Amino acid sequence: MKKILEELWYGNVCPGTDRQKLTKETKELMGYIADHYDNLWATLTDKQKEILEKFNDCYAELTEINEREIFVYAFRLGAKIMLEVMLPTAEE
Repeated sequence: MKKILEELWYGNVCPGTDRQKLTKETKELMGYIADHYDNLWATLTDKQKEILEKFNDCYAELTEINEREIFVYAFRLGAKIMLEVMLPTAEE
């Protein structure tokens, strides 16, 4: 336990940026998204591009909020599970 706390202290653990390696499926989907985005972008007027950029900014902010909330929920759930596992029950 001490090692992970030390890693956290020194800034070596950052759940918001640490990611697993991308799977083949994820890489493929990201490629499709990029291709479709580029194709769409090429058809837009300057005003439509501006609107799409604002949409992307809002969507990115929403995604960040959702990821943070999921992380907090999962961390708390994990802590509750550990408490239940570690604390003696009334039957013991």
